[in-house]
Amino acid sequence: MKPNLLNHINNPEDLRTLNRNQLPQVAKELRNFIIDVVATKEGHLGASLGVVELTIALHYVFNTPEDLLIWDVGHQAYGHKILTERREQFYTNRQLGGIAGFPNRKESVYDAFGTGHSSTSISAALGMAIASKLKGDFKKQHIAVIGDASIASGMAFEGLNHAGVTDANLLIILNDNAMGIDPSVGALKNYFTNVKAGKKVRKNNIIEALNFNYSGPIDGHNIDAIIKELERLKTIKGPKFLHIITTKGKGLEQAEQDQVTYHAPGKFNKVTGELISKNNTLQPPKFQDVFGETIVELAKKNIKIVGITPAMPTGSSLKIMLDVLPERAFDVGIAEQHAVTLAAGMATQGLIPFCTIYSTFLQRAYDQIIHDVALQNLPVIFCIDRAGIVGEDGATHHGVFDIAYLRCIPNVVIFAPLNELELRNMMYTAQLGINFPLAIRYPRGRGTIIDWKQPFLTVEIGKGECISEGNEIAVLSIGTIGNTIMEVQKELPLHKIAHYNMRFVKPLDSLLLHKIFQKFNTIITIEDGTIKGGFGSAILEFSQQQNYINKTIKQLGIPDNFVEHGKVDVLFDNLHLSKEKIKEFLLKL
Repeated sequence: MKPNLLNHINNPEDLRTLNRNQLPQVAKELRNFIIDVVATKEGHLGASLGVVELTIALHYVFNTPEDLLIWDVGHQAYGHKILTERREQFYTNRQLGGIAGFPNRKESVYDAFGTGHSSTSISAALGMAIASKLKGDFKKQHIAVIGDASIASGMAFEGLNHAGVTDANLLIILNDNAMGIDPSVGALKNYFTNVKAGKKVRKNNIIEALNFNYSGPIDGHNIDAIIKELERLKTIKGPKFLHIITTKGKGLEQAEQDQVTYHAPGKFNKVTGELISKNNTLQPPKFQDVFGETIVELAKKNIKIVGITPAMPTGSSLKIMLDVLPERAFDVGIAEQHAVTLAAGMATQGLIPFCTIYSTFLQRAYDQIIHDVALQNLPVIFCIDRAGIVGEDGATHHGVFDIAYLRCIPNVVIFAPLNELELRNMMYTAQLGINFPLAIRYPRGRGTIIDWKQPFLTVEIGKGECISEGNEIAVLSIGTIGNTIMEVQKELPLHKIAHYNMRFVKPLDSLLLHKIFQKFNTIITIEDGTIKGGFGSAILEFSQQQNYINKTIKQLGIPDNFVEHGKVDVLFDNLHLSKEKIKEFLLKL
């Protein structure tokens, strides 16, 4: 067998020149290549290892990029990228200026649709199939690969429901490994488990009831079986559904056994699979862990508290509550809209729902925030994790819009803690009883305080604080970026800069703002969210409404463009939000 076949595959056309009996060797080399790079460069590992054989079979059978292939969610697509003219660039994956960690239409003609969030593939592929028909192109194939966690989302059902009443040339491939980032949950997951076990559910097959031509389940690691079935399905008209069984992390023993950790394991030994330990010295906690441990501490004393997350129990640390108080913690799967309205329903009955959700994913439930929570003024507590710049996951995952999209909604109170203590105390205050929806936003990563488990204190709603006095320029910060200002001040002339931790975007502390505007002519706002419509915009509105004319107000924050992927500190520097760039900006003033 010819060694190093992968080195000679620059695109799918090269792959298709091989004999079918050579493809298992390609699979072995492709899997090893992914492991080699991710071991040192980091990234999403388990999902791409699980679909190596499927990836090869798809590009072998279908005429990509003319045939359109969508990956849902896109962290399955590393093998796809390597086989589609990006092998030599793969070491730049998720790095600033390098290739993206998810499919990206700007990056390659082989990336038919950008998929950083889940459950969009069926709708997109159906749209493409309808477009092909309208244009008279009846040969083009349209394929969506969707995971068993993604297909449980409401949007996927909407796509299936529509596709089933069309004659679209559409193939849905269910990559069933019983995992999302955490184990998949829900009745549909149980249904597919029964199908895999050979139980008698075929006569009531959900997919066939939706008018799809269903086939499977088949072994997703048997290239020959996959190719035979794909070639057969190419000849069948209308919507088709192929159910394949895979193992997440296939080919690396540790990744198969600990699929949650090895979804995105960081650096590891590519031979043994062992994780490379990071700094073991005592460090401040991650904000997600402050949330996770605090909600358990509060819930043990307050039986009304419940926790909800849409498929991110480990990432949000609600897993701590799921383990300790499983009857009061709920993982609802990839169903952000349902999570928000579920919380609203609980709130009507006197429960205190903490709905923990990433900023970028809360966008998917915007109507529910407005219609089901805010309009009815229900006391749902949104603990918004991963707010601000998140790093290598890039534009699809940066949580920079939540301040702007929440600030315009009546009744919603928006709080951004400076540190772990403020997060902890706001959670404590909220469960004492509020009569409004509350959004608490905090970033990915660690805080600044090691000794953070201190006695609870109540937070006065709508009140900021003066951290340091000054006489020339007032800096108004919101959230953890205020810690950067505190560091900058240590290197600036004494008493030049006053720093105010505003804490609340809505309502603003108007009394404090009046004092600031009456004292200072130059005011700087700083935030890790979008400038358009954000915290700085709220301060400008206050200035205009209160007729503070002839004041210089400058805004620092995320500009009006999507931020690419890269290390957080590098991105902050590029955005002029790093310590050095802020210091330079203030010195110029």
